[in-house]
Amino acid sequence: MRKHNRKLVLEDGTWFIGTGFGAWTDRVCELVFNTSMAGYQEIVSDLSYTDQAVVMTYPLIGNYGITDEDYECRNPGTGGLIVHDYNDAPSNFRYTKTLSEFLEENGIPGISGIDTRQLTRKIRDEGTQRALITSPDIPVEEALEIIRNTPVPHDGVSRVSCRKRWYSRTANPRFQVAAIDCGIKLNIIRSLNRFGCNVTVVPYHTTAEEIRFMKPDGIFISNGPGDPVDVQPVIETIRSLRGEYPIFGICLGHQLISLAYGAETYKLKFGHRGGNHPVMNLEDGKIEITSQNHSYAVREESLRGTGLTVTHRNLLDETVEGLSCEKDRIFSVQYHPESAPGPQDSSYLFGRFTQYMKEAR
Repeated sequence: MRKHNRKLVLEDGTWFIGTGFGAWTDRVCELVFNTSMAGYQEIVSDLSYTDQAVVMTYPLIGNYGITDEDYECRNPGTGGLIVHDYNDAPSNFRYTKTLSEFLEENGIPGISGIDTRQLTRKIRDEGTQRALITSPDIPVEEALEIIRNTPVPHDGVSRVSCRKRWYSRTANPRFQVAAIDCGIKLNIIRSLNRFGCNVTVVPYHTTAEEIRFMKPDGIFISNGPGDPVDVQPVIETIRSLRGEYPIFGICLGHQLISLAYGAETYKLKFGHRGGNHPVMNLEDGKIEITSQNHSYAVREESLRGTGLTVTHRNLLDETVEGLSCEKDRIFSVQYHPESAPGPQDSSYLFGRFTQYMKEAR
């Protein structure tokens, strides 16, 4: 029987005892859950989870290890990982290290042996809340004091964005894309490469003038962590460049585009995270199964008069999942069409982006 040597304390006083793996460090994080049945490596290396502790609803985690080719970023910012059953003896010919070794290398604490069904229901019914992963010797009242005294971070994008531009080139490129890095997933860049795009990834605070100097065919706004209202430099850049270049936004990029056009965003009760969210494409009536990871959504009533049209809708809670402005050749989706592993129903959106760039020439 594994030793109970870690404690999870929620800000409402609820606590769980479990077994630690990964980094042996205390951490205060926002607690969220993910319903994916595969892809824990892509989840813990997704920069959109910066400062968040992820509860995996699938019970067995770690069984296929970590593979060098499957990372979504080089320096993950995930706050913690909470699982029911952790497997430290992977069975996978591709694996190069265990999940625990990966978490330890990157300073991410993990805790297993938790009743993740009970914890997920609590988040679903009461909403996300902050929690502390700590030693079982810490009294609950002391843990609650630590949570109360830990500031809520608002600088996630500035911490995870690249420090200087970098390039991802493909054979026989047809288009040049400037990708504004708010915490971009590597598979987004791979997807753009597959559609014939050379990609120049630039820091989030890159100005409109600097992007114009690059003479791109189109601009991509990436996913990323935190409240979109905090990312004012990107909002201002979108305002300056809209109508000049085709622009495509995913996840946080979707929210930033809506804010640049004058709409509003709000925080969801527990967010959307997982690879099984049905979304209707309102343009053709088709339903796409999508992969999602976000805490915020666009307030639909605030779209009036902005020039943006709703193109996709979540069938679970009716939230806005896609927007477009045909006049400006700008569009965005709240979900991840490049999902890996995950549904591939929405990869056509990269083709739409390249078509806009072709038309704009």
